[in-house]
Amino acid sequence: MRQTEFGPDGAYIRWTEAEGAGPARVHVHGLGAATGPYTAHLSAYPELGGRRTLYVDLPGFGISDRPAGFGYSLEDHAAALAAVLDAAGVRGAEVVGHSMGGSVAIVLAYRRPDLVSRLVLAEANLDPGPVPGAGSSGIARWSEEEFVHGGGFAATLERVGWLWRSTMRLADPLALHRSACGLLRGTEPTMRAMLTGLDIPRTYLVGDAGDEIADLADLTASGVRVVGVPDSGHCIMFDNPRAYAAAISAAA
Repeated sequence: MRQTEFGPDGAYIRWTEAEGAGPARVHVHGLGAATGPYTAHLSAYPELGGRRTLYVDLPGFGISDRPAGFGYSLEDHAAALAAVLDAAGVRGAEVVGHSMGGSVAIVLAYRRPDLVSRLVLAEANLDPGPVPGAGSSGIARWSEEEFVHGGGFAATLERVGWLWRSTMRLADPLALHRSACGLLRGTEPTMRAMLTGLDIPRTYLVGDAGDEIADLADLTASGVRVVGVPDSGHCIMFDNPRAYAAAISAAA
């Protein structure tokens, strides 16, 4: 395990690594998740072997610190992720981001093009505002005080299914709420505008039973390769890990 400071003094973001050759591959988890549980099983597939791979937990989640003075916006998360790559000596990485992690990856690529040579995005949030069925909307409907201290976090854990609850219960409630609000608030320019304007290889993965993703034709027109993954919902890596691994490999 490795760590580096980010944001407020004394706070650390942490990651684990697998050794390998070639450009580093960086996995970034979604809201209320952690990269280890969501991606470790993918290392069993040979097409993803042999590459240096970083498994990063964003601030407030997994094994990383959760400072109360951090904003947890998409831009804040992207800056923390940049601190990881700088500390690890990584340039020109392939960044694989799921859901909110994909949004963070887009912001990273837009702000620090030296760090990212390729994006693989699994049902990443592209536009501000609520997405039908997305969990971030249910979290953000509470005020911060109500969510953290007034029962909102406990109610959310009851509402979500066991799979998401298994990692969400380990997240910091303040970080979870601020991250959800940041995701709904989006960025300026929007994540979609950032993504369509990037001049690097970009792949967008869609589960055939996943979230409703608007304007996929707009992505294709801008040169983003849109790939449907069969027999999967929003969490492609659990529903069809073999196809998910193959899609990541094919994007390289």
